[in-house]
Amino acid sequence: MSEAVGFVDIAWGGRSVRIEHQWIAPARTQAPLIVFLHEGLGSLAMWKDFPKQLCAAVGCRGLVYSRPGYGRSTPRAPQEAWGLDFMHQQAHVVLPALFKALSIDVALQKPWLFGHSDGASIALLYAARFPQALAGAVVVAPHILVEDLSLSSIAVARKTYLHTDLRQRLSRYHDDPDSAFWGWNNIWLHPPFSAWSIESEIEAIRCPVLAVQGLDDEYGTLEQIRGIAQRVPQAQLLELSDCGHSPHRDQADRLITCVSAFLKQQTGDKP
Repeated sequence: MSEAVGFVDIAWGGRSVRIEHQWIAPARTQAPLIVFLHEGLGSLAMWKDFPKQLCAAVGCRGLVYSRPGYGRSTPRAPQEAWGLDFMHQQAHVVLPALFKALSIDVALQKPWLFGHSDGASIALLYAARFPQALAGAVVVAPHILVEDLSLSSIAVARKTYLHTDLRQRLSRYHDDPDSAFWGWNNIWLHPPFSAWSIESEIEAIRCPVLAVQGLDDEYGTLEQIRGIAQRVPQAQLLELSDCGHSPHRDQADRLITCVSAFLKQQTGDKP
């Protein structure tokens, strides 16, 4: 079973921010921990029951949280803009601070990361910066460089947010949907961000990696995960047909089956 949603404070950006989080199957105290990192418009609630399904399938504990600016975590101030290093900040500062605040000792038991989209890039950056502090990573629809396809789709999302009920729909998952949307959309469409790349940084990754891409992903091409394979030799790739940017929604059963097999391959019959 999952615990109720809780909150913990961490120091980031010169202030204290509240982080919304939820434990899955915390009674499995000896089981590995999977930490879920959401997409650029995601939150704890937007995962719905996928983390619970995956943890049940593999017999793991889970931790789901909303990054600052998302869900019920501290919103982004209206004048606050994410910098070009916003994903690095989340990987190098926020996630380690969250681990510390929740008394997660990564030296005692290395966690697994499961990241989607921006969350997948954050997982890769964490794995590269802390190569000895991670059991492995599953990165779904990751970004290691900026593609024209991504920018085109994000520009369409801007129009959709301004002219449809998208803001209202996002308000189901975020206390401040403007914080979530504009923080993500403005930085991705900021012209200097088109040169953003973590291709060289991920060469430092030493843990097992499963990189997943939907063949119909409107935000990225196979160049993303194939670029990971070129730089992280131990990485395994999963290309999913009939699947867009969110394999955990479009192909949930197949994704759970493949992730379960990957984890068992890395850790033996028992994850």
